Amino acid sequence: MMRQFITKTARAARLAALAVLAFPAAALPAGVAQAAGRDFESHYDITLMGMQIGVAQLKASIAGNRYKVDLWTRLTGLAGVMTGGKGAASASGAFAGASVRPAAFAVTTASGSRSVSVRMALADGTVRALKVSPPIPERRNRVPLRENDMRDIVDPVSALLMPVAGRADAGDPAACNRTLPLFDGSARFDIPLSFVRSERIDGRAYAGAIAVCSGRYLPVSGHVNGREDTEFMQNNRDIEVWLAPAPDGQVFLPYRIAVRSPMGMVVIEASRFPGGKPAATARRAAPALRASN
Repeated sequence: MMRQFITKTARAARLAALAVLAFPAAALPAGVAQAAGRDFESHYDITLMGMQIGVAQLKASIAGNRYKVDLWTRLTGLAGVMTGGKGAASASGAFAGASVRPAAFAVTTASGSRSVSVRMALADGTVRALKVSPPIPERRNRVPLRENDMRDIVDPVSALLMPVAGRADAGDPAACNRTLPLFDGSARFDIPLSFVRSERIDGRAYAGAIAVCSGRYLPVSGHVNGREDTEFMQNNRDIEVWLAPAPDGQVFLPYRIAVRSPMGMVVIEASRFPGGKPAATARRAAPALRASN
């Protein structure tokens, strides 16, 4: 019974993360962007109903309009012991106005004895090559992917970068108001973000103005019709993202993501943030992670 509970907890974390700026591993972090030509990293804690279940680390490099992002996540505590959930992902591409144009995406996730990998090459927002291992299982109720569903898309890691046209102040509605057309290698879905309010926070890793966005999860194709967790997320109204600006004011990134899952609220919040508070003043930094492929 305990193992079943932990497995459901891990699944809830994965699904909640997938619904907001998806990363198809454990639960999802976020973070990006500093001055052009700079490298940086950010750390995140992942909690379920106030209990820590995972950590994440992101490293990014931006040079001109080009970007490269590497991301690692793993479950911790009982969820980690029982499932061994961990993942590593990378993405690269270029900024184009208020959007991103990915060129490559790769992710490997592991839970117990099961491992899944996705490799994707893109051009002009269109998938040109795709390899999923093991292959996606055939399901009678699975909504088939159409050719158009793999055009004008963004991969889950590139979607964590939120550029704006020109510059924007912290708390600007332009940070929120966008729809992310996501494709993770098996499913195509939209994440519309809408501006709710601007407020100032004094968080453990950042102090200043943020833009608060509400989000939705809208499946398009690749999902299984009638699946309980998909229907839950499709009807979910408790999805919120806090966006803070990078120092250059041209890119925003998530500081906090809160999503209601079937097991309760999943919160992904920065413990170390680019341009935020020094590490010594943060309440606690997430432990460093390394890829373990």
